[in-house]
Amino acid sequence: MDDVTPAESHNCAMHTRDVFVTGTDTGIGKTFVSVALLRALRMAGLRAVGMKPVASGCELTPRGLRNDDALALQAASDPRPDYALVNPLAFAAPISPHLAAAAEGRRITLEPIHAAYALLGAHADARVVEGIGGWLAPLSDRLVAGDLAHALRLPVILVVGLRLGCLNHALLSARAIRADGCELLGWIGNQIEPSLPALAGNLDTLRARLPAPCLGVLEYAMPTAAAAQALAPAVAAMRIHPIPFASSV
Repeated sequence: MDDVTPAESHNCAMHTRDVFVTGTDTGIGKTFVSVALLRALRMAGLRAVGMKPVASGCELTPRGLRNDDALALQAASDPRPDYALVNPLAFAAPISPHLAAAAEGRRITLEPIHAAYALLGAHADARVVEGIGGWLAPLSDRLVAGDLAHALRLPVILVVGLRLGCLNHALLSARAIRADGCELLGWIGNQIEPSLPALAGNLDTLRARLPAPCLGVLEYAMPTAAAAQALAPAVAAMRIHPIPFASSV
């Protein structure tokens, strides 16, 4: 556990929304952002826990299959939950989860995810649920990653991996999120390459064209503590009282 000191007295009157963290692609920093967001919530005196409902590429250990991203979320949580609640569906093969599940003769369904999510909320003020891959990453012949947000009725934070092509990826992702009837709470820019030509121009374009506010911009190789400080707007957005969930389309 890192050295975050929560507030001495918990403010029970403060309402905090859970969120679903998705990204413009795989490998763009969803876990880094989710861990930083958990730390930011804890710095605000809130009990915050992370969840990675579905993970592939897990390593077989004496305690069972373990995923590095899920372990990072577990370590960043306070109170620290059992691994089985953080990552109820774990698969060994480092491939798309629907293929990894099929390789093990298994099928991804929502029931174990609902159950774990409910148990995580029993002793937490906020839950940060990290998706797998991008919004439309297949989970089964019927489910995609974004269906998890819809099933759990969560607003969405979109992590934009700041690299060449990010504008198209971000705009397509935002359109898909809204078309699926989910609320796009905001977006976070994460610089995943040491340099990006016209970085400021790209950020200006994202701010102008994405239909949701920017909740933070994280620099390349930014320390987690600094990233948590930069995500104060995301914590503020999570404290807004909920609005009615959009009907599915």
